[in-house]
Amino acid sequence: MTPTFSQFASSVETETAFDVLAVARQLKSQGKDVIELEIGDSPFPTSPSAVEAGIQAIREDRCHYGPSTGLPEFRDAAAAYVSQQYGLDVAGENVVAGPGAKTFEQLFCEAFVNPGDGVLVFSPYFPTYPPNIARRGGRIVLSALTQDREFRPNLDDVERFLKEDPSPKAVFLNSPHNPTGGVATEEDLQGLADLLRGRDVALFSDEPYDQMVWRGRHHSPLALPGMIDQCVAAYTFSKSFSMSGWRLGFAVSSPAVIDLLAKLTNTTLSCIPPFAQLAGAEAMRCDLEERDRRMQDFQRKVELLVEALNQVKGVHCLLPGGSFYVFPAVADVCNRLQITSHGLAMFLLQGADTDRGVACLGGECFGDAGQGFLRLSCAEPDDRLRAAVDFLAEAIGRTDRVNAYLDENPKFRLVTPYSM
Repeated sequence: MTPTFSQFASSVETETAFDVLAVARQLKSQGKDVIELEIGDSPFPTSPSAVEAGIQAIREDRCHYGPSTGLPEFRDAAAAYVSQQYGLDVAGENVVAGPGAKTFEQLFCEAFVNPGDGVLVFSPYFPTYPPNIARRGGRIVLSALTQDREFRPNLDDVERFLKEDPSPKAVFLNSPHNPTGGVATEEDLQGLADLLRGRDVALFSDEPYDQMVWRGRHHSPLALPGMIDQCVAAYTFSKSFSMSGWRLGFAVSSPAVIDLLAKLTNTTLSCIPPFAQLAGAEAMRCDLEERDRRMQDFQRKVELLVEALNQVKGVHCLLPGGSFYVFPAVADVCNRLQITSHGLAMFLLQGADTDRGVACLGGECFGDAGQGFLRLSCAEPDDRLRAAVDFLAEAIGRTDRVNAYLDENPKFRLVTPYSM
């Protein structure tokens, strides 16, 4: 007899981008030409100094256990990096290493959230937020991000949450934002800090796209007075230094919080591979010019994709403030074709053409507030980005194929039209 799974495990939903990635790769293995805009991975090679440092570290046998907090040289390098980049005043004692940024969602909740506590999440949201909050029995309270506000956080909702929730304990902030590309302004962060400062409420500041701000510059709430004691900010090397497969990141907070996060790391991960940390430390010291060139490439790709999408009838796309995603509104197209937005995404991949497809995600993969949108990454060559938009424009005119696809996949049929 197989033991029954826990209620939590039975309810967990995965990050949809990886599910669509699996379908796309299967179709490609069968010979279909798929333009992959579904996954948030850099198309560029790992920055060169990181590669050489990582290889040298392996040759020197830096392949054994290390401190759960991270190597001292990595922690010092990360502290110097964020201090220089974002005007912080932190040291190695403010840093803990991690396998990317995602794990810190879980560790943050383990550190601060008790069963029944309220956690405010801006929606659309990164899809691993709910399961990590659910692991601790927290209650998600949603605040909608809207296109008319450029997907910036609504501080009125934060104030309401703090006043009306029976047990407000945490806020999740992601800026630049995945999936919308919205960016919280410095004024937004100051207002948020003013609401939270001095309360028994913790802030998780998810900052993996910190170098991808296309207007102005990135600001971290850590830089605001008093917030380092209430805030955990998470960073990753996946985007800025094209190191997604190295699984390396770090979090910054007060020494007391960092010590606790290190204990939690010790009980789950033991430590982060030393050779990966040494590669990351070298990237932060030596590869900033390479990083900046790649960020310019990403910005150009974002602008190219937005301009092309806005030429498609029924599609409206804001130029995102940051990230390497675009989040076009396609409600008009979906209402006309009577297909959900994720149904439209899957039609573009599976049903629109026998020989070619485009892989992207429907906005509802990031919560109900994403309904009527698509998320497309820019991690393809420029000609492939243009080809993807041309394909979209042609595919939404193939109503016979849409109807056939809906007959085979009725779960994607749109029952209630999206509001415009």
